[in-house]
This record gives sequence, structure tokens and C-alpha cells, in this order.
Amino acid sequence: MPVLTPDMVRSTGASWTEVRRAAAERAAVAPFPTTDAEHWRYSRIDELSLADFSPAAAPSTISGPTDHVTRIDGEGSAAPANLASLFDDSADASALELFAALNLANMDVIVVSVPANTVVSEPIVITHDFTESARAYFPRVVVDAGPNSEVTVVERFVSGDARILVVPALDVRTAQSARVRYLSINELGPASWLIGEQHSVGQRDSDTLLATVALGGDYSRVSTAARVVGQGGNTRQVALYFAGGTQMHDFRTLQEHAAPRTTSDLLFKGAVQDTAKSVYTGLIKIHKDAKGSSAFQTNRNLTLSHGAWAESVPNLDIETNDVKCSHASTVGPIDEEQLFYLESRGVRPDVAERLVVLGFFDEVLAQLPVGELAQPLRAKVAAKLNVGEKA
Repeated sequence: MPVLTPDMVRSTGASWTEVRRAAAERAAVAPFPTTDAEHWRYSRIDELSLADFSPAAAPSTISGPTDHVTRIDGEGSAAPANLASLFDDSADASALELFAALNLANMDVIVVSVPANTVVSEPIVITHDFTESARAYFPRVVVDAGPNSEVTVVERFVSGDARILVVPALDVRTAQSARVRYLSINELGPASWLIGEQHSVGQRDSDTLLATVALGGDYSRVSTAARVVGQGGNTRQVALYFAGGTQMHDFRTLQEHAAPRTTSDLLFKGAVQDTAKSVYTGLIKIHKDAKGSSAFQTNRNLTLSHGAWAESVPNLDIETNDVKCSHASTVGPIDEEQLFYLESRGVRPDVAERLVVLGFFDEVLAQLPVGELAQPLRAKVAAKLNVGEKA
């Protein structure tokens, strides 16, 4: 790998913890992924050349209540004493993964730490606005919610036409009876690549929501692992994704139950038009000690053009009995009966299709943790449909 080696990392003059240093060493020797590996099957990873990008600091702004937010700059001057412990779980889980190691080695960190019995009444909004071409960015958000606390975090990824690589990471720790709501919004430009990882761990009676809206980018891939390790814990994942032109959205999810009487629910809905592609691969894993658990996984896809393509691969891995699990997936065009119903009542065909697609996504929009964002996001989906009609 010709860039982002330990020597290059150290040449920036930054002060590195052992976590960064060890990650840089791993990244330097880690093999570049190929589509031969199951984890990267169906992807476009063979089109990416890391040599085309050099690392840069992530330009991030924070709005909303900031009393519980800490930014760790390149020198680590604002780093808490237990910085290394913040990344142990995700580092161990992805020790052999190149992009996880690159993020740890080059991360720009924002930590949201909410004390016990504290409710953050307004959303914390983190916006990454990337403008410089041929750069690689490595933002990392850590959400540490103390017992019986509550917080909502929105993370936006924005860029113009710059050709960039974004490798974000999310690390959510939801303590006993805590409630975390997280929303990621991908509004990247048409030349951007995003390869991200999300990890969450929920303790006893906790509730974690991981939501995604993916509209932008050339190739966008997000791997999400949501673990429930405390009895009575709950985790939910919802996503809306819409690809047009030659875009590709690629999702890989894990719902992992490691304690009894835990629940998880996943709803991913996507649409592809023109020659765009989407991939969803999901796994529900129930450990042998997770009796009484319930897990549900649903993925629905609309193909709006003859050249569009979508793949959906749900999986179950159950090691015990006394559980409730289901998985379902669909890939296909808009229901002709729905279009006929609208058109027979005087609705133009193009308007009828738009109404059906927007109605298809409303189930996800209604679950977003920041309700006022639903309408502008719905407008962005409608605008994307208009672009597809003109193409």
C-alpha cells in the first residue's frame, strides 16, 4: 500500500497514542480486500486505489447542545485519560480489517459522553463538509451513554463534486436503561466513496436506534454490528437508500444477541434506478445463552429501471431454542396494480410512480429519530426521482 504507512502517519507531526500507532502498523501490512472474500462479495472494491488519496483532517462542525461533546484534535491535546479504552471493542472486532485500522490510525474523534440520569433534550448534529479533492478523511464518533441517560446524535456527510474517500467509524455504548438515537445522512457528491463501520453495544434494558439515509456518493458501503449483551436490551436498525445513475449502495448488518430476553428489529428499504445497484447482506446471530430473544429482519427493494440491479441476502444463525426470529426480503419493480389504481383515477403515470415510491419510504421516514428532518429528506428523494425521469 503506497500511502498511509506508519512513516507517513508519523511525518504529520501528530502525537499518537499506542492505539493509533498499533493501528498504523496493522494498516501497513493488511491485505487489500478483494471480491473473492465473502465480506466484499458484490462490492466495487476493485475500482478503488488508495494511492489516489492522501489523508486530511475531517472538517467537522457541531451544532446543538455541546456540554457533553469533546473533540480530540490531531495532537490529542483534548484527549481524555482513558482514550485507548474508547476504541478497544471496535479495534478488536476488526483487527484484520484494513479500513478499520486506517480509521484508528488517522481518526479525527468526536466523543459524546452523557452522564448517568441525564437527558440531552435536543439533537447533537455533527456535519462533515468535505471540499478538497484527492483526500481521504477518517472521522470517528464515539457515543458513550451512561445508565438511564438519553441522547440523539445526527451525523451528516456532505460534499460537492470533489473526488474523495471517506472512511468513518461509529462506536456506540448504551449503558443500562440508557436510550441512544443515531442518524447518519449521506449527502455526498457523485465522485465520493464512503466505506464505513458502525458498532453498538447495549447493556441491560437499554434501547439503541441506528438509522441511515443514503442518497449520495458514487460507491457507499456501511457495515453495522449491533450487539445486545444485557438482559432485556433492545436494538433497532432502519435505513432508506436510493441510488441512481451509476451509484451503488452496499450494506452489511449484524444483529447479535448475547443475553436472554433481548430484542432486535431491522427494516431496510431501498430503490435503484437507471443502471444503479444496491446490495444488502444481513445476519441475525442468537447465542446459546440468549433464550427468550426476538429478532426480526426485513429488506425491501424497488427496481425502477430495466438496467437497475438489487441483491438481498438475509441470514440466520441460531444456537438455542425458545426464540422468535424472522427474515424477509423482496426485490422487484413497482406493483402494477398500485400504478393502475392511481392512473385510473386520473393521476399521470410519472406522478403515480413518484407517489408509490414516496409511500414506500414513508415507513422508514416515520422512524427517524429527528422528525423535522423527514420532510426535507422526502423532498430530496422526490428530487432524485425527477433526475431519473430526465436522464
